[in-house]
Amino acid sequence: MKIYLVRHAAAHGRDPHRWPDDSQRPLTPEGEEEFRLAARGLALMASRVDAILSSPYERAWRTAEILSELDSWPAPEAVAMLEPTLPPEKAALVLEDHAGSVAVVGHRPGLHELAAYLLTGDSHGMEIGIKKGGVACIGFDGAAKPGTGELCWLLTPKALRSLASQP
Repeated sequence: MKIYLVRHAAAHGRDPHRWPDDSQRPLTPEGEEEFRLAARGLALMASRVDAILSSPYERAWRTAEILSELDSWPAPEAVAMLEPTLPPEKAALVLEDHAGSVAVVGHRPGLHELAAYLLTGDSHGMEIGIKKGGVACIGFDGAAKPGTGELCWLLTPKALRSLASQP
């Protein structure tokens, strides 16, 4: 099993006047454009996934929608347990229902804590930094059980875009 932890692409800054509900804050046009190219780079590393699970927040959901535009990638599923402030133990429960390869689209700090939890079994004391639009791949010999994952790779959005632009 492989889990691709995808941090949402670049979004507008917090602005309570424009988005009183921060869950509605969207990606910037540049963020969408850059992530579309990064997604093509990701597709070279993972030609398909069995599921795309996403935080329902607008910026993560739109990132997941861009992933679903890739050949052989499914439509995203909204998962409330991937909201940014929920503990990683809740997000990990969702993964128990899936086999194969899963893309998980989320936010900081939840996504970073989920990475640490899957790798070490503890979400504290370890920081896996995933840049906006970046991806961490965690592999498992069997089911995605906390503390049994292995970090396969961690790529910045710039590295993913570079992969996409290779001939």
